[in-house]
Amino acid sequence: MSQALPRVAPRRASPVEGPFDFWLIVAIAALASLGLIMVASASISIASRNQVHELYYFWRQLGAFALGGGIGYWIFTVPLDRWQRYSAVGLIIGVLMLIAVLIPGLGHEVNGSMRWLNTGLFTIQASEPVKLAVIIYVAGYLVRHQAQVQRDFIGFIKPVLVLTVVAGLLLLEPDFGAATVLFATTLGMLFMGGVPVLRFLSWGMAALVMLASLAMLAPYRMQRLLTFRDPWSDPFDTGFQLTQALIAFGRGEWLGVGLGNSVQKLFYLPEVHTDFIFAVVGEELGLVGTVSVIGLFVFLVWRILQVGGQAEQAGLRFGANLAYGVALLIGLEAFVNIGVNMGILPTKGLTLPLISYGSNSTVMLCCALAFVFRVAYETHPPRRVPATPAAAPAAQVHDE
Repeated sequence: MSQALPRVAPRRASPVEGPFDFWLIVAIAALASLGLIMVASASISIASRNQVHELYYFWRQLGAFALGGGIGYWIFTVPLDRWQRYSAVGLIIGVLMLIAVLIPGLGHEVNGSMRWLNTGLFTIQASEPVKLAVIIYVAGYLVRHQAQVQRDFIGFIKPVLVLTVVAGLLLLEPDFGAATVLFATTLGMLFMGGVPVLRFLSWGMAALVMLASLAMLAPYRMQRLLTFRDPWSDPFDTGFQLTQALIAFGRGEWLGVGLGNSVQKLFYLPEVHTDFIFAVVGEELGLVGTVSVIGLFVFLVWRILQVGGQAEQAGLRFGANLAYGVALLIGLEAFVNIGVNMGILPTKGLTLPLISYGSNSTVMLCCALAFVFRVAYETHPPRRVPATPAAAPAAQVHDE
């Protein structure tokens, strides 16, 4: 009697599954979608005043996301070690851009500030790529000089001196907000890179005193500080922006007046689609909407820090430092913008990441997030399941 063994079908190789953080993607998509909706709502009156299509700023913002996504995809395809190798070159290019902004004919002045490079076809806000260049440089520096940073004073002061030069060029534009956020981001990266606590606190206090002194030396910055303390003392002049923002939050109450029904965006609130878009969120979506936005930012920053922590455990120090820097940058910019809108911080010209209108900031933010996805990709590289070879034909078994 003969019996044939069952034939085993060959198993195909499973497709490559990318190690992408699903919830990180959800947080980014939620903030970006809400940002597009709020830009469309807040900019209608401005588009009407400028005699352009009512969704003009919405389409430009959507185009910025598309451009940022394209550049971000290219960044994602480049290995991290290559970015680490050329981190100093990127910093030099960024510094040259900041210098070029100050040259008449190259720099483009808007609202009294020389922050833009005019290329003829489009303008580039030099401070945006510089933020990313500094983060990449400091991430690489912490890898190359990790022991020196943790042990010697000189290892800590070198990147601080580089940052001082960059911050000085930013202050010449002037762009005090970008200089402050960049200083805080870099000091945070150094602290997370292992700088002793006492040294970090001493230099952090020194930087705080220096920035406060610079703010007080400039008359318009000093006026902002005084206005911040009591905006209602001059609600129709120096305190106009803040008082109108507070009125917007007050009108929103719990659930808001409804999407598109804001009154403050109708030429009452300056820079309504950029610096003060969070006030429109408060008016149209109420306390529930503002708390939801803050919660999304907290969750986004936490997930990026998680990516950095996993990279550090895997031994990818450069990737970890890079993720930490991006998390600090997004968190600080969101904190400052929300604080300014709510009157807990002096007025600063910083946009709300992924929410405010701004082509340069949107493109650079997409690039920064692409680095985070690359860090996650190299921390958990995709694996292929090897194909199981087809079973050999079953042998005939004979009973004797």
